[in-house]
Amino acid sequence: MKEIKIETTLYIYQGLDELPKEIILLMQKAFGARENAYAPYSSFNVGAALLLDNGEIITGSNQENASYPSGLCAERTAIYYAGSQYPKAKIIRMAISAGSKNNQTTKPIPPCGACRQAIAEYEVKQDTPIEIYFMGETGKVAKSNSLANLLPLVFDKSVL
Repeated sequence: MKEIKIETTLYIYQGLDELPKEIILLMQKAFGARENAYAPYSSFNVGAALLLDNGEIITGSNQENASYPSGLCAERTAIYYAGSQYPKAKIIRMAISAGSKNNQTTKPIPPCGACRQAIAEYEVKQDTPIEIYFMGETGKVAKSNSLANLLPLVFDKSVL
């Protein structure tokens, strides 16, 4: 038997004011996207903003449906739009902000499992890590240098 140890490294900023200006701008785009969320069932709004290597910033917000599995998270909305409109562009970084209409979110809220898998697909496809910054409505901001920190045992095309 062999033991494999998996470690994850995240960087925690105490707030937006500690971030570089270009990251603050991207997070502000995520805030704007969060305001456009359609979340009448969960009351949980999420916004995502992607910076592509061609300079484009793509945003997405969660879009719910009365048939719950038919909705789509903010991260996947943005990623799939980027993939369809800019298929050769690489995603450099992603900013995510999540907030609840029921209580204030002040801790970093990472992507859900399905979104992690979707981000992994693009990270593998482009063979370049994607920086991910995530937070609630206010408070601390977490940064991961790669999706691999959030989903270390990725399921990808190599296993098919």
